[in-house]
Formats: sequence, structure tokens, C-alpha cells
Amino acid sequence: MNKLKVIAFDADDTLWVNEPYFQEVEKKFCEMMEDYHPQHTISRELLKIEIANLSLYGYGVKGYILSMIEAALHISGKTLSIEAIQKILELGKEMLEKPIELLDGVEEVLQQLQGKYRLVVATKGDLLDQERKLKKSGLEKYFHHIEIMSDKQEADYQKLIRHLDIAPEEFMMIGNSLKSDVLPVLKLGGIGVHVPYHTTWAHETVEHKVEHENFYQFAHANEVLAVL
Repeated sequence: MNKLKVIAFDADDTLWVNEPYFQEVEKKFCEMMEDYHPQHTISRELLKIEIANLSLYGYGVKGYILSMIEAALHISGKTLSIEAIQKILELGKEMLEKPIELLDGVEEVLQQLQGKYRLVVATKGDLLDQERKLKKSGLEKYFHHIEIMSDKQEADYQKLIRHLDIAPEEFMMIGNSLKSDVLPVLKLGGIGVHVPYHTTWAHETVEHKVEHENFYQFAHANEVLAVL
């Protein structure tokens, strides 16, 4: 990896805890709506509406709140009370106010890499929310550049790589999602490192096995240090 110049990190569930908060709120939402349908049916309906709304709202808590309200209206046959809508809004605000819980060893990895490579955050989500989380995390000082992306397709990474003024083979992406963090980067000729998190949003799962000369998978982010 002599050519490597830039190492990018995903944020949610790579640097800090995120998905468990969504699952916690989804459970409360399903319990709240179970007078209408079984919880698994409500969960499935919410996911369907979330995915349909991605092109409108993008990723993040605010879009999730709107999708919960839409799902609740649909599930209830538009009989949902104002109090129930208020409760959904409160659940969303609780998520936005969650403390930042760094994943084990992440800061130590950043400390060891800083100065050797340009470090970048490349993450999806709501701009204001991700900036808030990064600031609260105390990790901002390690990064040369912060890129909050509307999506993580090949074209999005291509744009980032051009902005960083490097070749794809000089770029490494580390993240918990094969679909968003690894596969698009491998297709461009970059290096993709998968550090799985114990829980992953259904929309981000990949069923097939990834085999590629530039692909690495580690149980913990600090294992990447051994190959650099």
C-alpha cells in the first residue's frame, strides 16, 4: 500500500454508536402502533416507507421522523391522534439528543494514523446532525476533511476522490457497510475495509461474499494498522 495517501472513515457505527438508537426507537414505535397491526408488520411497513423516502429526505434522523409519521398515518388509516404524532416527534428529538458513544479503540487508531495519512470522514446523513455528532465526539481534530454525502454511490466517491486530488488507488475507505462503504470504492479501484458492526440497517445488508484483491475485513478497526 505504498501509494496510499488518504484514509476515509464512515461515521455512524464505525466511529460511534448509531444503529442501536434507531432500533430502540423503532421498537417503541411498533409498540405504540400495535393496536393496529402486529409489530413485525409495522416494522416492515416502516422500512418500506423509509426506503421510498430516501430520494426525498436522504439519510438521517429527520427523514426517519417523517417516515414514522407517514407510516403511522398509513397504518392507522389516517385516524392517528395529535398526541401520537407528538409522541413520534418526541422520540425523534430523543435520538437527536443522544450522547456520542465512541466505539472501542477508534480514537487510538486515529492517533496512530494522524500525520502519516490524510484522514477524512466520509459519511451519509443529515448535515446538521452529523456535524453536531462529530463536534460532540471530540474526534474532529484528527480529520483533514469532512464529507457529509447525500449518498454513497460510485459517483459520490468519484467526486470526493477528485476533490482530494488523488487517484482511486491512493484512497482507502473504512466502514461497517459493505454496500455503502466498500463495494463502490472497490469498483473505482480504491481499497475497501469492512469492519462489521453487530447490528446493521436492513437496507445496508449485502448477501453475497466479497472477493477482491483490495478488500479487507477486520473484527476491529485497530487491525487495519497491521496492513499499513
